[in-house]
Amino acid sequence: MRPVTATALIAGALACIVATPAQAAEYSSALKVRGVQYDAPGRDSNSCSSGNTDEEYLTIKNYSSTATINLKGYVVKDATGNRFTFTAGHYLQPGDYVKLRGGHGTDSDTRNVVYRDNCNFLWNNDRDTIYLYKPSGSRSDVHSYTRSGSDPDGNGYISYHS
Repeated sequence: MRPVTATALIAGALACIVATPAQAAEYSSALKVRGVQYDAPGRDSNSCSSGNTDEEYLTIKNYSSTATINLKGYVVKDATGNRFTFTAGHYLQPGDYVKLRGGHGTDSDTRNVVYRDNCNFLWNNDRDTIYLYKPSGSRSDVHSYTRSGSDPDGNGYISYHS
């Protein structure tokens, strides 16, 4: 009985050691895509005056418990190469988030919103992969979705998230 118990304990310990690097890599960056509203409610219209691109948004959250992160220089891209670069300083306190919206509007730290100042839709309505890059060029996060419903709070289908 004892050799079996010892073998089981060793196997369990090895499983924990093997699993730890994957978890550590997954959370190596505090800034993550929390969710995406990729299919704006209503009929898609990218008209700047009457369209609904501001209803399409990406939520980015600072999961750090201590660090404030300046978004200036961060880049958001999709699988086809569409991109947005945060050109102004926008500070996310620990646990804070920002919604990156399409269309035009006034960026606001108090309302947690940044506008892309572009009336074209960025995210595909059926599926897409969103990449978030640090100013250094290293990847901060990857978030994929499919058309199983909008993912505004990260509870929709995520095929890959690291």
